[in-house]
Amino acid sequence: MNEITKQSGVASSTPPALVRWLQSKIMTRVGSAESQQKLWQSREKKRQADGRHHEVLYFHQESDGYSDLAAQTLDKLVARYDITLGVHLVTAETGANTPELEMLKLMSHRDAALISPHYGLDQPTVLSPEQAMALQDKMGGAHGSLHERQAAGNTLRSKLGHYSGAMFYYEGEWYWGIDRLYHLEARLKSLGADKSPDRPPLYPRPSNAVSGDASALTLEYYPSLRSPYTAVSWEPTMKLARESGINLVIKPVLPMVMRGVPATRQKGMYIFKDAAREARAQGVLYGKFYDPIGEPVLKGYALYAWAKTTGKGNDLLGGFLNAAFVEGINTNNYHGLRHIVEKAGLDWQEARNHLNDTEWHSELEQNRLSMYGFGSWGVPSYHLLDANGDSVLAVWGQDRLWLVARTIADLITNKAERQF
Repeated sequence: MNEITKQSGVASSTPPALVRWLQSKIMTRVGSAESQQKLWQSREKKRQADGRHHEVLYFHQESDGYSDLAAQTLDKLVARYDITLGVHLVTAETGANTPELEMLKLMSHRDAALISPHYGLDQPTVLSPEQAMALQDKMGGAHGSLHERQAAGNTLRSKLGHYSGAMFYYEGEWYWGIDRLYHLEARLKSLGADKSPDRPPLYPRPSNAVSGDASALTLEYYPSLRSPYTAVSWEPTMKLARESGINLVIKPVLPMVMRGVPATRQKGMYIFKDAAREARAQGVLYGKFYDPIGEPVLKGYALYAWAKTTGKGNDLLGGFLNAAFVEGINTNNYHGLRHIVEKAGLDWQEARNHLNDTEWHSELEQNRLSMYGFGSWGVPSYHLLDANGDSVLAVWGQDRLWLVARTIADLITNKAERQF
């Protein structure tokens, strides 16, 4: 495989022990339910003291499929909830927060088109500058040229602490596009801002459930041992595989920062808080974090390669993620690694002989190339194959496991109808 990248600074892949411990403590705290509740309570108290109405801000990014999808929800949100909604135009941020900007642009349009019918929305179309300005004018308060409006939107987005498009913001918390509106709706409902509280939310999170025999199908799953979203997706993915009987093929890859992909503190904080919020919504265990970046990840993959030969590969990977993201165990020492190995039902003394194995390098590099081949560079990613081994669906993110489940269900139904 390509040489493993050793970054320094915020995206360090080899942090000193004290920095690893301190950052882990910080991330555990900021992602906790207690921190979220304190934020909500303090912001609501201040909102009431200031006499402000419930104000939601929406940041619309040019040439972004997710923004073009989210724009369709604005009228319905204003009609359903007792809110004012401010629209701000922004441009795509370049730099460490968006390392694969062109790939992201292409994926946003493809992915938005895939999910739109499941949310009862039209296929997204790229809004022209004039349409985007009209959308902003509709909500009131806009002025200036497109460039001036986008510059103002970029400044506000940065001031409030984000970098992406299709983002909703309400009182200290961010919600990404259609996928996170159910969190925003739940918060507004809890504050009494839902005009129809007895009705279901406008955009609920779709279910990951699937029934029927999918044993003729194959699902490739691309996880990483340092990914918060992988940690959230692991058990739901295993559950889907168990219940459907699908042939699950695990294809792990190195963490982004160990592949030379830059990261920022701002992005890391958002991802960890968002992953924790997603875990709570799905009932997935998550919370105590001890960063496994660097040597622990390398040893984890070495142990995984060995564990696969005993039929315990998935147990080892799942145990590692559980230790790092649920139990808060330091995997940068023998004690933590032994805990993982023995919990997977393996012998620690034998495992020690494989801690520095390197044969797995080429496999992970091939997995990375396969993932990039269908347009994804991040984890977790999913690639669904039909009974003939042909590609049916390729998507990025734990957010898309429900789409995988629905596609599997469609394939099962179509097969049954043909047989009938």
